[in-house]
Amino acid sequence: MQYNNSSVRRQDRLLPEERALQLLREGEYGYLSMTLENGKAYGIPLNYVWTGEVVYFHCAPEGIKLKAMEKNPAVSFCVVGHTHVLSAKFTTAYESIVVDGRMELVADDEERMKALEAIIDKYSPEHKVVGLKYAKGSFHRTYLLRLTPERMTGKCKQNL
Repeated sequence: MQYNNSSVRRQDRLLPEERALQLLREGEYGYLSMTLENGKAYGIPLNYVWTGEVVYFHCAPEGIKLKAMEKNPAVSFCVVGHTHVLSAKFTTAYESIVVDGRMELVADDEERMKALEAIIDKYSPEHKVVGLKYAKGSFHRTYLLRLTPERMTGKCKQNL
């Protein structure tokens, strides 16, 4: 994985790596963009967890994401942080990180369970015992997807 803002057009709006990774770690959800089998674009907001190396998503054992990933595993994932519309200036203050990489189905049961535990730790830490019990009970019908970053970029526009 490489955090590399060299290709960002607006070099005056770079988000420092430390803040970009914090946004990725703490963001509530992001938008996954994929290409469908017919070549059309597909985007969907998803909960996720960043482990410091990969991004995990959970899903049902069938659906659009799985079909798209099978045809083309190249994806883009964007998390948007704080935003503020500056109506008098006709712009918006924002911060975002984009993760481009390859997505694949996680086959190893131990990794799948660790990913589910990481998701529980992020979204429901106060209910971890119940969450783990639920995860084990629904394990057979829960798929885990792993996005391995190839490039990450971050941008921001501060309040003016």
